Amino acid sequence: MLTKVKRTLIGRPMPSAQAIHERLSKRVGLAVFSSDAMSSSAYATDEILLALVVAGSIGLSKSIWVGLAIFAILVIVSTSYAQTIRAYPSGGGSYIVSRANLGVLPGLAAGAALLIDYVMTVAVSIAAGVAALAAAFPAVRGHETGVCVALIALVAVANLRGVRESGFIFSIPTYSFIFCAVALVLVGVIRLLTGTVSAYPSTVALPVMEPLTIFVILKAFASGCAALTGIEAISNGVPAFKPPESRNAVITLKWMAVILGSLFLGITFLALKLNVVRAPTDGTTTIALIGEKVFGRGAMFFIMQITTLAILTVAANTSFADFPRLSSIMAKDGYMPRQFRSVGDRLVFSNGVVALALVAALLVVIFKANVHKLIPLYAVGVFASFTLSQSGMVMHWRTEKGRRWRFKAIVNGVGAVTTGVAFVVIALEKFRHGAYIPLALIPLLILLFLSIHRHYSSVTTQLLEIDEDETEPIRHEVAVFVSGLHKGVIRALKYAKSVSPNHVRAVFVNTDDARTEEVRRGWIEHGFDVPLEIIDSPYRDVMGPLLRYVRDLDRRWSHDLVTVVIPEFVIRGVWGHFLHNQTALLLKGALLFQPNVAVVSLPIHLEKEPPKPPPPRMQRPVKYFRPPRHLRGQIERVETAGRFPPDQPTPP
Repeated sequence: MLTKVKRTLIGRPMPSAQAIHERLSKRVGLAVFSSDAMSSSAYATDEILLALVVAGSIGLSKSIWVGLAIFAILVIVSTSYAQTIRAYPSGGGSYIVSRANLGVLPGLAAGAALLIDYVMTVAVSIAAGVAALAAAFPAVRGHETGVCVALIALVAVANLRGVRESGFIFSIPTYSFIFCAVALVLVGVIRLLTGTVSAYPSTVALPVMEPLTIFVILKAFASGCAALTGIEAISNGVPAFKPPESRNAVITLKWMAVILGSLFLGITFLALKLNVVRAPTDGTTTIALIGEKVFGRGAMFFIMQITTLAILTVAANTSFADFPRLSSIMAKDGYMPRQFRSVGDRLVFSNGVVALALVAALLVVIFKANVHKLIPLYAVGVFASFTLSQSGMVMHWRTEKGRRWRFKAIVNGVGAVTTGVAFVVIALEKFRHGAYIPLALIPLLILLFLSIHRHYSSVTTQLLEIDEDETEPIRHEVAVFVSGLHKGVIRALKYAKSVSPNHVRAVFVNTDDARTEEVRRGWIEHGFDVPLEIIDSPYRDVMGPLLRYVRDLDRRWSHDLVTVVIPEFVIRGVWGHFLHNQTALLLKGALLFQPNVAVVSLPIHLEKEPPKPPPPRMQRPVKYFRPPRHLRGQIERVETAGRFPPDQPTPP
């Protein structure tokens, strides 16, 4: 049943040879890897206005200058990451660059920051999308958390179907939003120039809660830097592009930077000219207020809100494309559980997709899908990875040299300094609002990664160590667990004697004297040639006495191996499993941790109901060949006894 549900949701398995055909074109790659960056234009201006509104109209007038500063960083960072893609076409982004050029700890710090960033991208994008939906449809308000969790599950299922298929699915909302947002900016600018649109009431009388200081501007800058999230996604997923991978990835990165920069500056400019004022509790968004003025509250306004919801939901897809890839790379290096290395039925890292969906959904529930509370946790990890990546690229150019290496090192150096300053500003300004959480999580994740790596190193070392005692002969003892007298026990005894004919014993735990006596008599009556050892259990426990018996059996001889044979009947169907104690399953799990013990499960497959006797075989009608006239009398008649029913005469 579970397999049928899985196949319905994610489709049939794909062979490994299909992987090359699952690569992405530039058009689809833009939708998969750039939707996060594109979507940030829907709420980055929001965060700037929310920070500046405390300084009244004077504070709001500085929004365009904050936007220009963020735009300048966008140009620097996108140029730097273009160089990263060319230098590291195998993908991995900040983690690979930092680990290769700065060392293990900086690499793990970049990896931890990116993983946090991807989780936050899902939570913030989905929550912002639902906020846009609630702005257009007030009936959604109060149910944001449930809608967010449902959308996260929907995006996860789409990604489990495969990268290319999810790319095709999410291309439509991505390009729909780009079209609507470009139309919003162009129509808004034209209507402003022609004087056919009126601004909101003047903000001159807006109350001033705080004076406009450098700290207010830095806070607005730190909040608006959310517009830069997702820029590194393309550098992490270079291998997902069609050949030539690095060239296609760089072109896609340039497209993304141009579109994002134009939309972000255009929306910020319109918000300033239309006197858009945002408050944390007004239940709407900046892009909704601009759309209401530019398009009116008609069809285009609602289309704009729906496409905003769509792109913000799709923005989470960027994380679903990159989080599993980064987890896989770190798992190959031994810093994350090896389950993240596994490629699923549809040629995607399914475990990474499921893990990301669960953590992001938990985060949305904890913060009740509040975008303003989630944003402070967001940009810290982004700019930490930016800074480490660009610093690593500077060291890369100094080591590798090559053509124009000094110029390339300067570009990455400027990027490192710029993003480093932005990281410090964001960390300080957002610290008390929640930025301390990712700042504390990054070192904790580094410790976790190192612990995982030590574990795998220890396991590898122990597996490769061969003791001299390993070459000596092994004394093999076989113990058959008896739960009663049935055909499973008989098969188990036959199997045990085939493994070790002279060292087989049967074990029964006495929890009921009457039943034990019944088993004892039956054992004698059947004449089994294997001794039955009965263990008393005054507390009616089966597991404890059996484990003590096996440990005692192991201590009797050195260089021995104890094999425990467990006859286990298997019921077809789901419900039959709930009607039995599953003692065999529990015993197998307990014996797994016992040294020098091997466990053999001997399944006996049973039907839901006893098999019915086959129906009586129907006799096929006999067709006779009538010989030619000249051969009649020359053919001998042969009759077979019992071929025909007694009450039916033999045909002539």
